Amino acid sequence: MPIQPIRLFGDPVLRAKAQPVTDFDKELRRLVEDLTDTMLEAPGAGLAAPQIGVGLRVFTWYVDGEAGHLVNPDLTLSDQIQDGDEGCLSLPGLKYDCRRALSVVARGFNMFGDPVQIEGSELLARAIQHETDHLDGVLFIDRLDDAARKAAMREIRESEWFGLDKPTVKVSPHATRGFAL
Repeated sequence: MPIQPIRLFGDPVLRAKAQPVTDFDKELRRLVEDLTDTMLEAPGAGLAAPQIGVGLRVFTWYVDGEAGHLVNPDLTLSDQIQDGDEGCLSLPGLKYDCRRALSVVARGFNMFGDPVQIEGSELLARAIQHETDHLDGVLFIDRLDDAARKAAMREIRESEWFGLDKPTVKVSPHATRGFAL
């Protein structure tokens, strides 16, 4: 499947709430394959559909040598907290300490519409929370304390990629029914 361009900070699709998937069809399977291939090529620990310009509630992850995906996720977070470095493919080069739940139970569907439940802790929990945030238009820098957020925004403004022209998407290979921005 083709590698898709990853949308960067400043692209409005990253701040829009993604729509639930209603059709578990060939187009969705192609989207999951594109997300997986793009994530692995980047490389990254996860990638959400809005990061490639598709406003649907789908993401992939690659943690500890295992790739997976989740459609229409619903999370239950542990009360225990973890702090750790976090980065994002839509914010290249940035890494900041970010607080997340230590473990998560994620319920949703696979690309065929079968119900699934994923339980993870530490890095997998972090990846699932990070990607689910993307589906709600939330970036990890939004979760930083004030000082770290200021430092991150300064680093973004000084980065080589900030302010570059946004990618032009001529025709999406996915039937997004107008949900792609």
